[in-house]
Amino acid sequence: MTPIDASSPLDIIFVPAQTGKPIGTIVVLHGWGANHDDLGELVPYFKLPEYQFLFPNGTFDHEYSETGKMWYSFTGAGQLNDRSLAQLVTSREVLTTWIESLPTSTGIPLDRTWIAGFSQGGTMTLEIGLDLPVAGLIVLSGYLHQNRAKPPQSAPSVLLVHGRQDDVVPLAAAQKSREILTQWGVNVQYQEFDMGHSIAPEVLDTVRSFVTK
Repeated sequence: MTPIDASSPLDIIFVPAQTGKPIGTIVVLHGWGANHDDLGELVPYFKLPEYQFLFPNGTFDHEYSETGKMWYSFTGAGQLNDRSLAQLVTSREVLTTWIESLPTSTGIPLDRTWIAGFSQGGTMTLEIGLDLPVAGLIVLSGYLHQNRAKPPQSAPSVLLVHGRQDDVVPLAAAQKSREILTQWGVNVQYQEFDMGHSIAPEVLDTVRSFVTK
């Protein structure tokens, strides 16, 4: 994995397509306290050799980890205070601007670009992706912010995946997200697995099917 785009405000790791010229781009956002290396090891298991992967680091240093990053901070029980909301706005703006610039830097249009994320990264995927003309959104163990504005009618399709035994992000949060998105008219594919706050091998099969179908 090699870093790219030194001019970006984000620290990014790039994994090129294994087959030469890519047919699509997959942006993957890590969770709270992890970093852009965390999910990079999963690339071979996605079994999407014709796609290039981009892993940006979180906008802010994590409060309790020397190597961890975050998109915004939490207070007790995952609640957002004024500082958290300000960080969320910053991360949303930085990520949106960067993703909108990807067709120029990668040669792949946004309608062949997927945004994926795990945990807080999944939440950020919905935060930014519903307003972008991307190919699809992949939310792994994430959820929709309750104060999230209704997206435009052309919002991309969403894959929501969650573990029934998730003790970090409650299953009910994913179910509520599915309910709201469906009410908004978003095309949602929802699937639960017998797992905790993790990514089981069968989840990657579901992701691959969502991207390639």
